[in-house]
Amino acid sequence: MIRIRLVRRADGILQRILFCRQDIRRWHVNWIPIFCYYALERDRTRVHFRHDMLLQEQMGLKEKLSILSDAAKYDVACTSSGVERKGKKGFVGNSISGGICHSFSADGRCISLLKILFTNQCIYDCKYCVNRCSNDVVRTAFTPDEVCTLTMEFYKRNYIEGLFLSSGILYNADYTMELLHETLWKLRNEHRFRGYIHIKAIPGADPALIERTGFLADRMSINLELPTADGLKRLCPGKTREKILTPMRQIQTGIRVSKNELALYRNAPRFVPAGQSTQMIVGATAENDFQMVSVAEALYKNYQLKRVFYSAFVPVVEDANLPALAGGPPLLREHRLYQADWLLRFYGFEAKELLSESRPNFNILLDPKCDWAVRHLEEFPVEVMTADYRTLLRVPGLGVRSAKRITAARRTGCLDFSDLKKFGVVLKRAMYFLTCGGKMMTPVRMEENFITSQLVGEENRKAWDIEHGSSYRQLSLFDDMKLTAVPSGEDGKKALYGEM
Repeated sequence: MIRIRLVRRADGILQRILFCRQDIRRWHVNWIPIFCYYALERDRTRVHFRHDMLLQEQMGLKEKLSILSDAAKYDVACTSSGVERKGKKGFVGNSISGGICHSFSADGRCISLLKILFTNQCIYDCKYCVNRCSNDVVRTAFTPDEVCTLTMEFYKRNYIEGLFLSSGILYNADYTMELLHETLWKLRNEHRFRGYIHIKAIPGADPALIERTGFLADRMSINLELPTADGLKRLCPGKTREKILTPMRQIQTGIRVSKNELALYRNAPRFVPAGQSTQMIVGATAENDFQMVSVAEALYKNYQLKRVFYSAFVPVVEDANLPALAGGPPLLREHRLYQADWLLRFYGFEAKELLSESRPNFNILLDPKCDWAVRHLEEFPVEVMTADYRTLLRVPGLGVRSAKRITAARRTGCLDFSDLKKFGVVLKRAMYFLTCGGKMMTPVRMEENFITSQLVGEENRKAWDIEHGSSYRQLSLFDDMKLTAVPSGEDGKKALYGEM
């Protein structure tokens, strides 16, 4: 069957275009809107549908891959697989829990996963998203078979170790989730693929579809997008907190039930074995760091998430509701949030310890752990030989491994600072907060301003001094650094007896 429609060219002239029913079916639609944009490029016709209208694109698999891989780069997924699955005769691939993140792109993001969108067509108009329905971009979509072909061909050539598959919303949530489920089912059953798969669940989709997909994927994630409901309402019309949290709760329950079944039946099917994660955008709304860390803490406690990812807001589209970032994307703020997130998950910290309503944002010159330590000098120095494991974890320069090594080694003898260096302790930071046998590595003034100025680093020390007006500076023979503080009587005595 042939249909003839009038379409509007970019110059406003109406033209007739013939559409074949076969071409229409490959886009899963039975009709084409009358008014759309018409363009010619390389003697090929492209028909763009506006807003809620799907675009018809005659393009090859390579062109689709170029468009949909580029559209997926703002979705954060730099994580190890978190699941073990050995190879099996008759199947292709395996999955190793720490074997995904080893290759990075020029902007620092992990690329060892095939990271693509199923389609960049979307019914939502999220103000910050390059794929929002009101944005004028070239639209296209894969078919389930095309995604399978790409995944298998890339995997066989050792380019990737798994698949990260997200998608815009095509028509509605159920329709899109059905296509994603079909893709995963074909990969697992027809192509016998046993590699790692991370898939984005679609908020608002039928719970039965999410459940069926969860038994095929290793990890599922649902983007929280923004930390508060007000920000979501303002920048993401059509999305609600309930739509996002409901499937998140379903996945949490499914994981718990699956673990209980595996305890009874070893061969029971595994539901999302690598857990679930989410993502929040940093800097698109006015929420401070304390709000973001508090939301992440609540998600870890109430939904047992494996990871909360933070993505610095990148202004890829213009909108009156979006902030103007004079200094570019807030990458340093994103970095500080990741550091704080690590403290929440592995170091026993709570959000209220790191920040507060009166101090809502992280220090841009100090990492959160050092910043906490210099504000709580009453708890330091810590004696290496007697401090418990939890206390050692709070010392700057000590990590989980080095703290475990210390607690194991001190059972057999006394430790000194040379031993700590062998254990992986960063003495450049830890020397201000540790003692070995009651002695510090070097004499240190236990004063907040002095220790902070030493920790900030040479490249930022002058900026920190200007901001805080500290009188503690590294002296120079040629520059008095404009020291204006009057020496105290005690300082005079120390200078007289050569103790300074």
